[in-house]
Amino acid sequence: MADQLGDSLDRAVEKAFTRPIPKSAQAQMKYLVKQLKGTKATARALGVSQRTVERYVKGELKRPRRDLAARMEREVRKRWQPQIRARAKKKAATTDGIVVATRARFGYTAAPGSTDDARVRHISQALPPQWAERLFAARDAGATEQQLLDIAAQGLGQMYFRDNDRRAHDLLVEFTDVEEIEVEL
Repeated sequence: MADQLGDSLDRAVEKAFTRPIPKSAQAQMKYLVKQLKGTKATARALGVSQRTVERYVKGELKRPRRDLAARMEREVRKRWQPQIRARAKKKAATTDGIVVATRARFGYTAAPGSTDDARVRHISQALPPQWAERLFAARDAGATEQQLLDIAAQGLGQMYFRDNDRRAHDLLVEFTDVEEIEVEL
């Protein structure tokens, strides 16, 4: 399973960036060398030789292979503007919350006599700050995609299906099949 929810959380935070990430291979490599404090650590992070890193920094190499270019961009993006990233997460986790838009099959465990047949639903629901905090904390702690989906299902269960716990108190909600999911701050 692809990291749909985890990647979506990262993209949502990246929308808060005030400057674009470096574009050229040389600028990206220089940034990584500075962030990782040396060419050796950068080479290890990218899976290339130390000499290759040095050649990109000097500008001797300009066009990385497609897979190396993707790894470089991913590593730069992961480290870009850490204070702005932290501020966006804190704002979502303390005041704003997040909006989760998903098309997924939801399964239910409910009181006897009610339907528990799973069906595909398209839901766009605002989740309060405590759910944003739980999702970001789990993502930062290295949670699996399934763990993130479980947290999102709990949040959607509380806010959408149980109307912030005003009805259907015994209803348990779980994602059984996620077609798409997107998070916005």
